[in-house]
Amino acid sequence: MSKPFLVGALSVALLLAGCASSTTQPEQYSGFLGDYSQLTPATSASGAPVLRWVKPGLDLSQYDAVLVERPQFYPKPQPTAQVSQQTLDQIANYLQQAMQRELSSRMQIVQQPGPRTLVLRSAISSVDVSPEGLKAYEVIPIALVLAAANTAAGTRDENTAIYIEMQALDPANNQPVAQIVRKGSGLQLENDSTQLTLKDLQPVLDVWAKDARNFQPAVQAQK
Repeated sequence: MSKPFLVGALSVALLLAGCASSTTQPEQYSGFLGDYSQLTPATSASGAPVLRWVKPGLDLSQYDAVLVERPQFYPKPQPTAQVSQQTLDQIANYLQQAMQRELSSRMQIVQQPGPRTLVLRSAISSVDVSPEGLKAYEVIPIALVLAAANTAAGTRDENTAIYIEMQALDPANNQPVAQIVRKGSGLQLENDSTQLTLKDLQPVLDVWAKDARNFQPAVQAQK
């Protein structure tokens, strides 16, 4: 058995193991956050499983405003015929706007950080489309690049998922006060010829934004 084949088989095993979980697996971390060692399982305000770290003693009442940076893609996205660059851009823009909309009910939305401003920085680490019921999928983008042989899956529904890594920073020292890694499931695509659109992921993006709005009382309740 050749070495390239062994490497490929190992990569498939790692990715499929992660795909089966409702949370992001360690092998799927993008590197955006740098340190993942303090993340622990938690539950979001909407009841979804997440991985989270909150700075001990965090008091969000000391922040009057929030700067929501436009989510970036990390690593650099590799668009395909099914997932276009235009769709990726629409996803990032919509998530920023949804976060601003929801958080505006609790904090002032600003464009420049001030002394009492929280900076919300995030990276979409993966958008994946996987044939329903088949153990093969394509992830865009991801460090382990696999092109799924989906000719047999052309008529099957395809599941969609999106992964995000997010941190809240104190601009006074540029240090994180909270970090979260989570996965969300979008709508099913009819088959592998169906284009992924913003509407397919919009429901999960709305949930993420609402969870961000409700994060403050959840943190205060832990104190």
